[in-house]
Amino acid sequence: MIEIEGNLFVGGELDEQQVRGQPGWFFIHACKEPYHRQALGYAGRAASKDHPEYLIARREGRLILNLVDAADVNYIPADIVDAALLAIHENIGGHRILLHCNQGQSRSPTIGLLYLLKFTDRLRSLDRDAAIDAFRSIYPPYNPARGMAEYARINWDRYCPGA
Repeated sequence: MIEIEGNLFVGGELDEQQVRGQPGWFFIHACKEPYHRQALGYAGRAASKDHPEYLIARREGRLILNLVDAADVNYIPADIVDAALLAIHENIGGHRILLHCNQGQSRSPTIGLLYLLKFTDRLRSLDRDAAIDAFRSIYPPYNPARGMAEYARINWDRYCPGA
């Protein structure tokens, strides 16, 4: 678990297990398994697409995303990423936030990168490649799967004000 911004920590499932139950934390579970499955209680391959929490489940102190580390960018819904960014923005002043996926290498750090881009000045002045390099110096385990890397590339200007 690495603090990439004041009160914003990025990591993996093991990090979540270590701080679970401690007061003052807000969790963003950026992974379908096991969190989204447990929250909705489905047993098959996926939750019903008709379920009102199919993409995003909100619980006290937690945002639970139905996000897989897909190779195809078409399986990365902007609604999920935007909900995560908004939850960070709304909670960072009053909580320590753990933004995590299973391994802490792809989904959660990509969302963390986009948060820094959209809500801070740390990366905004850099071009995309330099910003990603700078982010890797902040968060060395960053190793996005093709879908997450492509999502960030395609949507860069969406999250970078004034780009």
